Amino acid sequence: MNIMDFNMKKLAADAGTFLSRAVQFTEEKLGQAEKTELDAHLENLLSKAECTKQWTEKIMKQTEVLLQPNPNARIEEFFYEKLDRKAPSRMNNPELLGQYMIDAGNEFGPGTAYGNALIKCGETQKQIGTADRELIQTSAINFLTPLRNFIEGDYKTITKERKLLQNKRLDLDAAKTRLKKAKVAEARAAIWAEEVTKSEQEVRITQSEFDRQAEITRLLLEGISSTHAHHLRCLNDFVEAQMTYYAQCYKYMLDLQKQLGSFPSTFLSNNNQSSSAPVQSVSTPSVLASASASLPSVSNSVVTSGISELKSSSGSRKARVLYDYDAANSSELSLLADEVITVYSIPGMDSDWLMGERGNQKGKVPITYLELLN
Repeated sequence: MNIMDFNMKKLAADAGTFLSRAVQFTEEKLGQAEKTELDAHLENLLSKAECTKQWTEKIMKQTEVLLQPNPNARIEEFFYEKLDRKAPSRMNNPELLGQYMIDAGNEFGPGTAYGNALIKCGETQKQIGTADRELIQTSAINFLTPLRNFIEGDYKTITKERKLLQNKRLDLDAAKTRLKKAKVAEARAAIWAEEVTKSEQEVRITQSEFDRQAEITRLLLEGISSTHAHHLRCLNDFVEAQMTYYAQCYKYMLDLQKQLGSFPSTFLSNNNQSSSAPVQSVSTPSVLASASASLPSVSNSVVTSGISELKSSSGSRKARVLYDYDAANSSELSLLADEVITVYSIPGMDSDWLMGERGNQKGKVPITYLELLN
């Protein structure tokens, strides 16, 4: 027998097997053929594996969305991964925002309060961007990769063996159907006894192959419990990476807050009022000062008894400057944090301002930037 004849016979046998399985499957669906049911333990293992696969995919995809919200970036990274090439390095969102802030601060002038604050904020944003990059890298290695390996590796093997088990079951049930028909024909003396013996032997062979494949599939499926234990360790690693990231972000922002200073306590108390009271939100002391002329409600809350006395008298007091302040025009006096100046009130002056003197320099200063000294 030459190779061509052998291949033709093999193709014919494969075609016959495929046709037999197709007929058996169709008759089962139509209720015209009996079906060998898997034992309950194996069915439970199959259900557990399918459930694990579905939830692993959902968790993996949503984690990717959490770590990289930009869908275009995820698609690009996917293509580079399939091409086995490294994706080009680019700034992430915090780093990009930080760079914009730094550039703006340098443009406005590092010596100005706003420019200096922008530069400090930008540096902090870039630190957060670096921490974000480390979180993504750590999570990809310790969490996403094991989940992906299960979907693309272990579960594919399970699916392959499960399909083989299905084919072996169809072969077994098809053999049982042929044996049943052979026995009916024998009872009618339509065939020789050898045909029944041949069918019985086929059932024994297919039963043995089915049992062996069921055992292989069962052993693979019982490994799902080990998969859960492994994924639990990976989950702990992911939580630890997030904890490190958020702790770093908190530290960076705390340091930034200390550098920029805090809001006056009286202004903070305004922001903590109930939502039913209309309160205008002011984000920085400099904005508060420039807008104070149009916010009489804020000025009323920050006028202390000492300032009230000062305004009602013609005397002067020493005051410590809480924050840096850049004069908006020639009628105002620029301030430096922690310096001590002399302040007093003049008739007709806006209630949110005092006159300040530093040597030969004088001008209006916002009271929200001052702390009167005894």
